[in-house]
Amino acid sequence: MTLKTTLKGAAAALAVLAGTSAVSAEEITVGYFLEWPMPFQYAKATGMYDEAMGVTINWVSFDTGTAMSAAMASGDVQLSVSQGVPPFVVATSAGQDLQILDVAVSYADNDNCVVLEALEIDKDSAKELEGKKVAVPLGTAAHYGFLKQMGHFGVDISTMEIVDMAPPDGAAALAQGSVDMACGWGGSLRRMMEHGNILLTGDEKTELGILVFDVTSGPAGWVAENSDTVSAFLSVTAKANAMWADDANKDMMLPVIAKDAGMDPDATLATISTFTFPTVEDQLSAKWLGGNAQTFMKGVADVFVDAGSIDAALDSYDANVNTGPLSAASDM
Repeated sequence: MTLKTTLKGAAAALAVLAGTSAVSAEEITVGYFLEWPMPFQYAKATGMYDEAMGVTINWVSFDTGTAMSAAMASGDVQLSVSQGVPPFVVATSAGQDLQILDVAVSYADNDNCVVLEALEIDKDSAKELEGKKVAVPLGTAAHYGFLKQMGHFGVDISTMEIVDMAPPDGAAALAQGSVDMACGWGGSLRRMMEHGNILLTGDEKTELGILVFDVTSGPAGWVAENSDTVSAFLSVTAKANAMWADDANKDMMLPVIAKDAGMDPDATLATISTFTFPTVEDQLSAKWLGGNAQTFMKGVADVFVDAGSIDAALDSYDANVNTGPLSAASDM
């Protein structure tokens, strides 16, 4: 199965499922990632969300943002924390009515592709990747970064064997030498780095316009019916981010976050130290949800269209950003 048909098939399935999400906020389910440590997990583990929101929150972990989209389309999940922008774009381009509610995290250094060490390929010899086998979680931030990096180096991806693998599986495949390159994030990326090297640093990727950030997202219909609940959720997230920004809280928060992320404290600190958590004020500015994020999503969609991964991009992604709940959260 080709990259094109796999991603288009997933997008079509999401379009069919879209519109079935639940509307009651008495009990909600929130998606997140393991091995992806963030301050919100301190609030999750210590009951801050439950206390502020007055609803029962069920938390479920996912391997990819595309799986989050499917769960939101089916109504099994109402909010997803740290969904990558590319899977969000794939889903909305296919007709799923999702909205970005905040900027969860920016992490240019924590999402990348790793080339098998034995190949001795670096940025000066990247063309040698043609004909190679690569593990890529399709429709994710890692997939977008892969396409942009290969385009930058002039690598013809039609010559490559691209296998759709979640990052943990890609890391295992790279360790076994069954793929030549693997793309992913978080703990999986750290394991990949034990067996290979990256082509571009986070700063180098940013200079090329490869922004890497995640969002909190939810189905538009459910968000409209439960805007107060959403605002309360985003307010707690912002409070946890502000707590983490104060160095005085880190010794208290780190072990709690590590346990919830399924990681040891040293690995947690190594990962979270590469993350940036924008303030609500920053998120609402033109740099993020005030315009730049919408423009960036259009760019991501156009790259996927050019690669044949999706049929078409929306004319604009402005309607897929809803800053109302976040603005309200700033006053809570």
